[in-house]
Amino acid sequence: MTREAARAAVLHAAGWGDAAMTPLAGDASARRYLRLTRADGARAVLMDADPATGEDVRPFRRVAAFLRGAGLSAPEVYAADDAAGFLLLEDLGDALVAREAAAQPGAEPALYAAAGETLAALQRHAPPADWPIATPERLAQAVAPLFTHYAPGLAPAHRDATEAALRDALEALPAEAPVPVLRDFHAENLVWLPERAGPARLGLLDFQDAVAGHPAYDLASLTRDARRDVSAEAAEAALAAWLAATGRARAETEAALALLAVQRNLRILGIFARLAGAGKPRYLALMPRVWRQLRADLAHPAAAGVARALADLPAPRSAA
Repeated sequence: MTREAARAAVLHAAGWGDAAMTPLAGDASARRYLRLTRADGARAVLMDADPATGEDVRPFRRVAAFLRGAGLSAPEVYAADDAAGFLLLEDLGDALVAREAAAQPGAEPALYAAAGETLAALQRHAPPADWPIATPERLAQAVAPLFTHYAPGLAPAHRDATEAALRDALEALPAEAPVPVLRDFHAENLVWLPERAGPARLGLLDFQDAVAGHPAYDLASLTRDARRDVSAEAAEAALAAWLAATGRARAETEAALALLAVQRNLRILGIFARLAGAGKPRYLALMPRVWRQLRADLAHPAAAGVARALADLPAPRSAA
C-alpha cells in the first residue's frame, strides 16, 4: 500500500476522508503536519511521520497518554496507523505562546508564569519506569554534535575535556529524583488555551523525545529559548512561579539552570550547524542568540570548569 493510500485509509476510517488539508509549519525533524477541516467546521491535525525516514509515532502516543493522564493538555489521539506513521490528532489551535507574546508584549510575563506553573504540575508525576534517564554522563555525551558539525576543527582533546568538565559539574549538583522532562518545552511548543483551567491552560506539543531527568532542564529550555528573545521579566516570572509551586531553593536552581542551559545550547549549536549544512540555512540566523546565552551561562560559577574547557570554542561567525 502506498503512503497516500494508507493516509486515505486512516482518514476515511476516522470520518475525516473528505476534509480539506492545509500544510502546517513543521519542526526540525522529518515529520510533516496537515490541518484538516471538515465541512462542519471541525478541525484536526494529521502527523505524517514516515518510518522510512527514521520516524516512529509510538513514543508520541505513549507520552501523550501519560500527559493527558496527568491532567495536562496534550493532543488527544483520534486515530493511528503506527506501521505507516500517521496520527490523527486534536487540533489545539494557533495561539502559540511565542505568537501571543509577540502580539501582546505586556502579556509575556503572565504567559511564562503559566508555563512555569504547568511545568511544576507535570513534575508532580513520576516519569514512567521505561523512560530513558538523562544522567550527567548521557547529558555530557549528548554535546557530541558540537564537535562533529559546529567546530570539527577542534582537537579530540577538547571534546574529551568538555564532556568531562560538564559531567563533573552536573554530578556536583545536589541529588534530585528524576522528573518527566519534555526536552523542547519552549514558546513555540506551547499553545495558550485560556478557556481551560489551571495547568491545562498550556497545550503541549513536540514531546515524543521525553526522558526522565533534572527538574530544571525544561525550565532552562523555556527561559533560554533558541528561537526567540525571552525578556528578563518573563524569565523571572517563569522561574518565580516554578519556585513557588515546587518550594525549591533559588540559588541551587539558578546553578542547575546555568549548567543545563550550557549543555543544551552546546548541543543546539551542533544540531543547528548540521541542519544548516543539510540545506536549512535559516538555522544560521539563530546561532548568535544561542551563543549569547551560552556565554552568559558559562559565566556562572557552577560552570567555571566547563568554561575553561571551552576557551577555544569559536563564535558562530568564525565557525561558519
